[in-house]
Amino acid sequence: MLQRTFLLLSGCFFCSLTFAEISVNSLFSDHMVLQQGVTVPVWGSSTTEGQVTVRFNGQQLTSKVSNGKWMVKLKPMAVSKEPLTMEVFAEDTIRIHDVLIGEVWLCSGQSNMERQLGPRPPQKPILGWEAERDRANYPLIRQFYVPLKYAETPQDDVDGKWKVCSPNTVVDFSAVGYFFAADLYKQLEVPIGILFSAFGGTPAEDWTSKAALERNPELNELVKNYVETMNVGYHPKGQCVSGLYNGMIHPLLPFAIKGVAWYQGESNNNRAEQYEMVLTNMIKNWRTDFNQGDFPFLIVQIAPHKDMKPELRDAQRMVVAHVPNTALIVTTDCGDAMDIHPTNKKPVGERLALAAHALAYHGKEEYQGPMYSAYKIKADKLSLTFKHIGKGLVSLPQEEKLKGFELAGADGVYYPAMASIEDTTIVLSSDRVKKPKQARYGWANVPDVNFYNKDGLPASPFITEDVNEKN
Repeated sequence: MLQRTFLLLSGCFFCSLTFAEISVNSLFSDHMVLQQGVTVPVWGSSTTEGQVTVRFNGQQLTSKVSNGKWMVKLKPMAVSKEPLTMEVFAEDTIRIHDVLIGEVWLCSGQSNMERQLGPRPPQKPILGWEAERDRANYPLIRQFYVPLKYAETPQDDVDGKWKVCSPNTVVDFSAVGYFFAADLYKQLEVPIGILFSAFGGTPAEDWTSKAALERNPELNELVKNYVETMNVGYHPKGQCVSGLYNGMIHPLLPFAIKGVAWYQGESNNNRAEQYEMVLTNMIKNWRTDFNQGDFPFLIVQIAPHKDMKPELRDAQRMVVAHVPNTALIVTTDCGDAMDIHPTNKKPVGERLALAAHALAYHGKEEYQGPMYSAYKIKADKLSLTFKHIGKGLVSLPQEEKLKGFELAGADGVYYPAMASIEDTTIVLSSDRVKKPKQARYGWANVPDVNFYNKDGLPASPFITEDVNEKN
């Protein structure tokens, strides 16, 4: 970083004085967005002991250097759409320009979050990407890109940088992250910062700290048998237990964020019975390590695909049912049976923004599709009740009958069921199941479904029995 050396000449005597070299984490760089309304840590390193001072937005705070590291904590600040300058100084001064204050979200996961808006051969182009690029003139939206990196040990920094959203830069933005940020900006009209940390073909365990895995007896066994246990589509170079937590999450700690948007699960498909436990553990790990409370955690359900099991979608549903301040973004209507990377990313981003607005900003609109709650059996019929019914239950298109529902009797064999909407309840029946015991909806790799609420949000697939417990 910065270093100053002064030469003093006295006769023939030269004396060299080297002053402290200070640095800041790469998150604190030109064009960054800081989180409004909360304490904001700012940190870095120094080659010598002493003090480092940070001056920003009317605040001036000083930290002692300890073991080569320093940190100050800025008091909560209001939104600033006007660019500000941050100064960090000891003997040297670092100036960080064009700093905004608004809302910061971490967008993470695997390839469907990693996929940029622009072309990425041989993958199909994102639906409508050229038109989106041409209108992406949002100087108050910025993205910080975290380079792809596995690491054996927790890292302190990454070689990342912020980019201002424009038609020239947006092609490198996460497509889902961009649609999420753009819609959130339209709702809030404040600066939006996205931390883009995603890596294709990676299981959730790689995004979890080793300590968090080891605290769980079942996951501790996974750590011991990592290479044999990880059944993913491919093995990225350098893959190691907790490697992405170490290389792509730990360097961001404890940057102030509002919440997380998470799009992952495909690489846990063959271990769906563990996924509820795995993802719940990871959420707890991140919330603990960011040390900002139970921030909103928005989970995108895996899209329909010929290889993606319904058990994995149900595990994601169960996480949201059991973990506070979470939301499920259902994608049954924007998948591709033959492409694990569906190109229709805009509804995903928009639904993420809708959920964020509700959970983080006290929005009153319905933010999820119908979520199965309970069932009752009466004679030869089974009735289902739901949460998140919004303005009411409906099939879309409305002229179609509900489809995708099945019933099973004591033998556990499922048959297609007739489904009717009765106020806020779905009533199922089948000529082949006289004494129903269980029901399910959308229970297929590529479900043919049409159940929504009148807010236009699709219902999550579900099953009334605990299939993961059975496995």
